[in-house]
Amino acid sequence: MTFHAYMLKCADGSYYVGQTDDLEQRVAQHEAGSVPGYTAQRLPVAFVWSAEFTSREEALSAERQIKGWSRKKKEALIAGDYEALPQLARKSFDTPLRQAQQLLRTNGEEKVRSPGRTEGAGPTAIAPHPIIVLVRPQLGENIGKAARAMLNFGLTQLRLVSPRDGWPNPDAGPSASGADEVLAQAQVFETLAEAVADCSHVFATTVRKRGVTKPVMTPDEAARTIHAEPGQCAIVFGPERSGLETDDVALARTILTVPVNPEFGSLNLAQAVVLTAYEWSKQTALEQPPLTELLPPAPQEELEGMIEQLEAMLAQSGYYFPPGRAHATRLTLRTLLTKPGWNHLEVRTLRGVLTSLARPRRP
Repeated sequence: MTFHAYMLKCADGSYYVGQTDDLEQRVAQHEAGSVPGYTAQRLPVAFVWSAEFTSREEALSAERQIKGWSRKKKEALIAGDYEALPQLARKSFDTPLRQAQQLLRTNGEEKVRSPGRTEGAGPTAIAPHPIIVLVRPQLGENIGKAARAMLNFGLTQLRLVSPRDGWPNPDAGPSASGADEVLAQAQVFETLAEAVADCSHVFATTVRKRGVTKPVMTPDEAARTIHAEPGQCAIVFGPERSGLETDDVALARTILTVPVNPEFGSLNLAQAVVLTAYEWSKQTALEQPPLTELLPPAPQEELEGMIEQLEAMLAQSGYYFPPGRAHATRLTLRTLLTKPGWNHLEVRTLRGVLTSLARPRRP
């Protein structure tokens, strides 16, 4: 039996990533709008990419990783642009880059192979993204804000345990600010034990140990552990008002605590999710805004021309007074003007300003 990770392009230009064991039927369902949620609200959709896997676990791992990619990376995958990833990556972390490059080499006919394995070796699952679990969340707005924070940093798996106002919640969508795919795929459970049943490492976020003796980690320590774990990890957050109960914390393997001001240790739900998701994302290949190349400083000749122009204007206005201080004043002025390292465009702009001041336009 074969399994597939696949990608669809929606009518609004966004991309949907999923996995299935029957690619043809699943794509047809998406195209017909019979799959509720994200794609049904963005018809028509077009099939643009897929890859075969020998196990559902591999297909799920690929789905989770690609979901966290930027739009440019997804389009590079569709186009088969194998060289694009290093230029699009946020940082050159070795493992995520190798994983992503393996995925980029997939053209729909070649199976994805995990990094660090030879062709004849058995497959190794890519470390999955952590699951965010909200236990008894009280407000739909906070669920939406948490979903927004998740997608900002490439996380898409959200599980809800007994949300107070039920699910789906109409107040969650506006607060998610476009993170609809996270909300559409959110799963609901009656108990925390059911929500984390498939997870090998559960982190309970709390500022208090609540009488439970467990290892305690900061968000950055937990992020490193999650990236090193071969199995599925979950990060659990408690209700807005009271946080996790002792019985909830008891289910976890590790306590995750954010170092905060001891005089004011109150974090809201979305803030806590942002902190943990950001620390996890620092070791992934998320895209950062493009860097703008700075122009080099202007040649000394151009800078001298600007200084001479300003000095001439100041001399004409009587600025250098008394005459005995003129030399020291000129040195101070030169020091001030040479510190910034103006580029040639900035020098020309300043000279234009000086010219305008010297010859103001008549009304």
